[in-house]
Amino acid sequence: MSHTAHAGVGRWGTRLTGGGPTWLRVGVIVAVLVLAFVSAQTCQKSAIRLDKDQAIAKAKEQVDFTPQRTQIRLLRQGVPSKPFWIVSMSRPGKSEGTFAALAVVRIDANTGKIEIVRQQRFEGLADQTDQRRRLTIR
Repeated sequence: MSHTAHAGVGRWGTRLTGGGPTWLRVGVIVAVLVLAFVSAQTCQKSAIRLDKDQAIAKAKEQVDFTPQRTQIRLLRQGVPSKPFWIVSMSRPGKSEGTFAALAVVRIDANTGKIEIVRQQRFEGLADQTDQRRRLTIR
């Protein structure tokens, strides 16, 4: 075997060229870069840029009463899933288990955009049956 013939054979008897034509190697590199780009964009869209305290402050700006109770939860909705803050605010009524005012605000946790505001007021009604009849929704 000549010296030049031996130079093209690797340790295990394989070629030293890296295997495959140049266009195939370029195609694999491009595919990996595209996959990384798509992955980065997907992760960015599902990021949570608005924290819990900012979401509560935004939600309070949307209602026309001062809440005494506030609950917040982070939900992922849709396909592909997007994060939303769901903020529930209420002011208790005169009777136990009733509300004088109730509101739910859905906020995009990525952009901070207010998606939905649902507000109900129950003005001084004696029982919950009456409250359901005189419900006002903003």
